[in-house]
Amino acid sequence: MIELLSEHVANQIAAGEVIQRPASAVKELLENAIDAQSTKVQLIVKDAGASLVQVMDNGMGMTKEDAEICFKKHATSKIKNTNDLFSISSKGFRGEALSSIAAVSQVELKTKKIESDIGHQVKIEASKLVSSEPCAFSNGTSISMRNLFFNVPARRNFLKSKGVETKHIIDEFHRVALTHPEIHFTMHHNNNVVFDLPITNTRQRIVSIFGKKYNERLVPVDEETSITKISGFVLKPEFSKRTRGEQFLFINNRFIRNNSINHAIKVVFKDLIGNDSYPSYFIYLTVPLDSIDVNIHPSKTEIKFEDERAVYELVKSSVRSSLSRNNIAPSIDFNPETSFDFPPLKPGESIKIPSIKVDTNYNPFKKENQSQISGNIDLLKDNFQKEFEIPENFKEQNDVLPSSNLFLQFNKRYIVAAKKNGLLIIDIFRAHQQIKFEELKQMYDNGEVLSQKLLLPIEVELNPSDFVLCMEIKEELERLGVEIDQFGKNSIVINSFPNKSENMDGKKFIEDCLENIKNSNDEFKKPYDKIAWNLSKNYAHSRLIAMNSKEMAHLTDCLFSCKSPLQNSKGLSIVKEINQEEIIKKFN
Repeated sequence: MIELLSEHVANQIAAGEVIQRPASAVKELLENAIDAQSTKVQLIVKDAGASLVQVMDNGMGMTKEDAEICFKKHATSKIKNTNDLFSISSKGFRGEALSSIAAVSQVELKTKKIESDIGHQVKIEASKLVSSEPCAFSNGTSISMRNLFFNVPARRNFLKSKGVETKHIIDEFHRVALTHPEIHFTMHHNNNVVFDLPITNTRQRIVSIFGKKYNERLVPVDEETSITKISGFVLKPEFSKRTRGEQFLFINNRFIRNNSINHAIKVVFKDLIGNDSYPSYFIYLTVPLDSIDVNIHPSKTEIKFEDERAVYELVKSSVRSSLSRNNIAPSIDFNPETSFDFPPLKPGESIKIPSIKVDTNYNPFKKENQSQISGNIDLLKDNFQKEFEIPENFKEQNDVLPSSNLFLQFNKRYIVAAKKNGLLIIDIFRAHQQIKFEELKQMYDNGEVLSQKLLLPIEVELNPSDFVLCMEIKEELERLGVEIDQFGKNSIVINSFPNKSENMDGKKFIEDCLENIKNSNDEFKKPYDKIAWNLSKNYAHSRLIAMNSKEMAHLTDCLFSCKSPLQNSKGLSIVKEINQEEIIKKFN
């Protein structure tokens, strides 16, 4: 029953852990170029990496022997024994990257060492050596990866849209470029220059990638202790975003995801930004090599600290101190509270004991006090009506709630309606969203979405990768009534929205929409579904207002004419029923 897998199949399975998408190959090839002591690295991409990913560097190059063996499983020049695993200073070290790339693509490597007179070229296809021969080449190395997953079509089918895959490639490019401002990086996509980042310092590298406006937004962080050196920048609270896109943590010049450190920074910003916003930061930690373990994840994006709690507290303290020094957040005040200070007693003065005076003759049932009680009841009634919209015909009902005429609104979010054997509670937000979503979908399918020009166009600034993704979905946006144009390097301007949606928050819509499209676990697979969902979501936010009985009745009628009135398109309940037995049970 048990058989050994063939080497070919085993290589494809192992490659799946390292090369999950084109961006994975970009990361590994860029890191190898940096380890080769390059001062200039070029990334060339076609068709979001599906057709071509090429990285060229001017590093130390390889010999003929190294060029042939580097594609073997676990071939590496970075470690020799197990002790080296606890003092890793290079980017790559497992010896899995090139062998994984070669297992699922067609690879061409050209390389030349400075001291060599001629270069060498190796071609590999699905882990098999096709050719190995001398070639003319300049100093350094070029690796081209073509037709990713050509021999694993099922894997290729799981790639996302070109916009999403391009966004992931740009993210990986950012992570490498941000840690090495001493290297000149360029990126071309489909023969267009996306980035040209000359040698500079960290601050200017951030500004070169994200735009000139970032120069005034950055707050420097700089602390050094025996445990770690902390440097980098946080963005001022007013520039926080509704997405986590601009949260960069680097440990020993390696991009790392760490929930603990992310939480430390979030705690500092807790009272400075909204609950639905995230702080942006570029934090660089330098720690002793023997105090961390980077060998815990195939993609090398997770890390284990020897003393994570100490690092957590240091990051929190450093960020708080930085905000305080720049007058963005108050520093801790250790002065005693003065609001409870009392002046000393004068000579001969004594403390008076407080007393309560009660009118023993007051009788609430006397006629002269009835008007006061009536006034209090009216006040309670007014406060009650702030929470519930009482229909005008309430008194005419003689305390009987007909199942079709009486609607109550609670907290602007819910409609309570009576039915024959109980109550219905309708989520107003989800009802509006589902109605609008189905309406947009139908109009999209029929090609009849009507848009309305905005009196004042809305400018939205995006990071470079989000900008690329936004321009990729421009046509889908316009088919749904959202007209956008490029407005500067990484900014767009919204010129129109679908009819009856003019009060929407344009910036929030674009940010939510992009985040939804980037979310690989989202229920919607097609971009226009995600765009329509976010349009309807922002529309629903604008409709959380006080409603009269006719408006509530109309909304209910519209909801129950939907294809899915009880659950929205993400499977969440719109309507909940409380039956008569449950109500009786509450009083027993």
